[in-house]
Amino acid sequence: MTSRELSRSLWKAVDALGSRSRPQCERTVWRAQQSFQPRISRCISTTAARYAEATEQETWEPFAAAPPIEFDSSGDGGKKDSKNMMRTLRVVPASPSYFSAKPTFTDDFLSLSALLRTVATLPVIPPAEAPKVAWKTIDQYRIMTNEPVKTARYHKMLHILRRLNCIHPSLVPDEVVQAMLRYKKPNQPGDIKPTPGVIDELGRSKGVGRRKTSSAVAWLVEGEGEVLVNGKSLSQFFGRLHHRESAVWALKATHRLDKYNLFALVQGGGLTGQAEAMTLAVAKSLLVHEPALKPALRRAGCVTRDPRKVERKKAGHVKARKMPTWVKR
Repeated sequence: MTSRELSRSLWKAVDALGSRSRPQCERTVWRAQQSFQPRISRCISTTAARYAEATEQETWEPFAAAPPIEFDSSGDGGKKDSKNMMRTLRVVPASPSYFSAKPTFTDDFLSLSALLRTVATLPVIPPAEAPKVAWKTIDQYRIMTNEPVKTARYHKMLHILRRLNCIHPSLVPDEVVQAMLRYKKPNQPGDIKPTPGVIDELGRSKGVGRRKTSSAVAWLVEGEGEVLVNGKSLSQFFGRLHHRESAVWALKATHRLDKYNLFALVQGGGLTGQAEAMTLAVAKSLLVHEPALKPALRRAGCVTRDPRKVERKKAGHVKARKMPTWVKR
């Protein structure tokens, strides 16, 4: 197509546009311009322009703030109305941790902290002299509250409880005693008391001791230091020096070898178990005569029973834990 024919076709198009209505002409011109002009992708924000146009066209409606609340009303029921209004304005939950999943621990911790602040000025005693209390374990507390309490947080609560327990026993308030009952075990160390030993008409005191599978019964009576074990002398029954010292260690540690006569019956186990069973039996019988020797006997290790035993053999093992030698082929 030649240039003259192109110009003629353009003139014809312009004449056709002039005969149409105005909106259609504008739309056709816009499309022609878009066809001749190259397209350029641009990111133009029109939010500000549209907001300016909207503010020019629209008018904001007038508004006013809420009227102030008059708590001191002059009516007859002014006080009652103000109280009712305060209740409806904001409902304060009974628990400070109402919006937490499990508020039991938080409530307990806050109550103990508040109680400690009220009694913080009372005189205290050293922790070693405070009454011995067995507190509930973390597992027992979790079962009681049905809450997965962390160990570190429970230890903080125990620290407050131990501080409350150190208040002087004669000045402990009743509210502190009632608060600590919730966290104590059902059985306390001081509740179970052994029956006191009795010296019979012959001046003898009896003591029973056990170790491993051995058991021993010892009788002590004031004398010159004679020792009989199953009707034999100490050197005849125990050949090793270590076993002899273990049998009469309670008397030797308190320097009472030459003040009492000892008669013992032992059975079960071996010589080591029998000798150590006699240690506990002699210590118990000695405490009947002289209860004041208990701290010295405890330091010597004669008061508490040794719970260790030989571990049983397992099936497929050579011994309790030894496995057979592994052979590749």
